Amino acid sequence: MDSLISSPYWSFLVLLLSILLVAQLISRWRFHPFIALVIAAVFVGLISPDLVRDRGLIAAIELPMTELGSMAGKIAWVIALAAVIGTAMMESGAASQIVSQLLKRLGEKQAGLALMLAGFILSIPVFLDTVFFLLIPLGITLAAKTGKDYVLYVTAIGGGAAITHSIVPPTPGPLIMAETLGLDLGLVISTGLLLGILPAFVVLFVGKKLNRALRIPLRIAPAPIVAGGKELSLGLSLLPILLPILLIGAASLVEALTGSVPEWLGFLGNKNLAMAAGTAVALYLWAITRDLQSTVLWEKIGKPLEIGGLIILITSAGGAYGAMIGHTGIGEAIRLSSENLQLHYIPLAWLIAAVLKTAQGSGTVAMISSAAIVSALIGDGSELPYHPVYLLMAMGFGSLFVSWMNDSAFWVVARMSGLTEKEALKTWTFLLAIISLAGMLQVWLLSWIVPLI
Repeated sequence: MDSLISSPYWSFLVLLLSILLVAQLISRWRFHPFIALVIAAVFVGLISPDLVRDRGLIAAIELPMTELGSMAGKIAWVIALAAVIGTAMMESGAASQIVSQLLKRLGEKQAGLALMLAGFILSIPVFLDTVFFLLIPLGITLAAKTGKDYVLYVTAIGGGAAITHSIVPPTPGPLIMAETLGLDLGLVISTGLLLGILPAFVVLFVGKKLNRALRIPLRIAPAPIVAGGKELSLGLSLLPILLPILLIGAASLVEALTGSVPEWLGFLGNKNLAMAAGTAVALYLWAITRDLQSTVLWEKIGKPLEIGGLIILITSAGGAYGAMIGHTGIGEAIRLSSENLQLHYIPLAWLIAAVLKTAQGSGTVAMISSAAIVSALIGDGSELPYHPVYLLMAMGFGSLFVSWMNDSAFWVVARMSGLTEKEALKTWTFLLAIISLAGMLQVWLLSWIVPLI
């Protein structure tokens, strides 16, 4: 037993036991994810002999708290602002205007494409559950009007939102993966948007196939959709999303082309300032469309900040758990065990995230934890034959596989759409599994064709 504990392979057992603990706490005993992840982080510290020997038993408690605070410091501001942008866009009517303009310009025959694009766009600053809540009434209304294509509308909304939720910051999972791997945020955003195009078409293809194969009735009556007090143009509606992306992307592009960034551009392209600019625009649009005074406006942002605060707690706890896994030496253990197997890191990164997602249900937790493991595995990434951003994308797509009963998004889609559990498994679960596999294969192929180094 002593030889096993002292061997580098002990970290595999630590990882396995901690995953089982997280899955048991969240799925079986219904612990809140924040509490479950902090407990798991402390548990990892307690059964890590090198940590206890070098720093003492108290380090098993203190180090996870330090890591939690460190992660919160990196992502708290951005996530809080993303929550405010999302609420402001819905309350101002900007979100519904994006959808209505897409439907108007593409036509009713292309309603599936319009809803998929709306989910794809809105899920960049807005959380997946919220996007589905926002868009599914449109899908229900269209299905009631036409008497067909309901399965297509459900899968288009959910699939489009799931893609950007998993691979495009500032949603929490991709944001923390970028921080963990030390990647430029502009590069991650642009790569995620580009690599999301093919899976988006896969969503429509699979959605149409499922729509023809399944006969699922519309069980929910359509409800009226509330628009903003004053109608916004499409350009203004998109501005809270596009402004941060353009500012961050401009700094990243200049650096990629010239090798350096002017200080003023680096300042404007900093993720914290860029998100603040997008938030300012979103709040301004909210105020002018609803005729809100500043005091009322600031009172109203309390709710999205509360929602953002909960997300910050969960993601920071996930970061602490992932960091503690990294402290076990899991990277070296994987390297030693795979040095003669010629394993490719991209399918390995995908597999780690997929296993974590299937075991405990949360895609965000899967991304955070797998990023810590992969970061420990690759070190600074200098020896990789491709850019580490491909590993981030592989883990993002892995976090979509498999969404079933232990995933909160599964129940949101099922309940809001009026699907039975069996129908949700045939549609939502199947769709995300296909997106996940297609995304991973795309990433694997592109890492060979366009290594970006």
